Amino acid sequence: MKAWPYPFWIAHRGAGRLAPENTLAAFRLGAEHGYRMFECDAKLSADDVPFLLHDSTLERTSNGRGVAGEQPWSALAQLDAGAWHSRRYAGEPLPTLEALIRFCLANRYLLDIEIKPTPGAERRTGEAVAQLVARLWVRTDLPPPVLTSFAPESLEGALAAEPALPRGLLLDSLREGWLDTASRLECAAIVCNYGLWDAAMVAQVHAADMRALSYTVNDESVALWLAGLGTDGIVTDRVDRFSPAR
Repeated sequence: MKAWPYPFWIAHRGAGRLAPENTLAAFRLGAEHGYRMFECDAKLSADDVPFLLHDSTLERTSNGRGVAGEQPWSALAQLDAGAWHSRRYAGEPLPTLEALIRFCLANRYLLDIEIKPTPGAERRTGEAVAQLVARLWVRTDLPPPVLTSFAPESLEGALAAEPALPRGLLLDSLREGWLDTASRLECAAIVCNYGLWDAAMVAQVHAADMRALSYTVNDESVALWLAGLGTDGIVTDRVDRFSPAR
């Protein structure tokens, strides 16, 4: 297989549940626990600014209301994305993807960017995220971010815009034709719900010259089982439990 220059352990949304997800505070906390690769979720504002948010709507992780992708960045930038988690993080803003990339470049951290489009903006979001990454992640010897998505249309957009960037197909079930889809999109990785993996599937993915990654693993016995299967990476919330030294 092609060389895989990424660490085995990846911190989910910055620091799992220890800090407000997808905020710069979370990535700083994950780094304090020794992690050097982070997963994040990226979508577009109404005026096409890539920013970090998992849900389509704002209510769960901010004091905003409604569909995030229908609002301009000028409004989204005013929201409190930390108080929902704890008083310690009150006032933490939603970050742009550019801010996170610059933080990672300054500190030599790596990224797994999940393209999490607002419904109807799948391809456009993939294109915009890939273009931003390609523009910023230059003149460095760091491996580029891996662009992942459950939405094949988003990965199609990323492939069309910046084919040199590595891509990964996210799967929560083994839908028909999943490996053909990943091959068509020239993916470097399959990123699965960890319960989908078995030895045969790992071998199948490796035979296709792709890497086998898992989300979201918070139990030590599961992590040991996945390592025994020969998988290539784990996304975890438990940055306080698992040492990222491997």
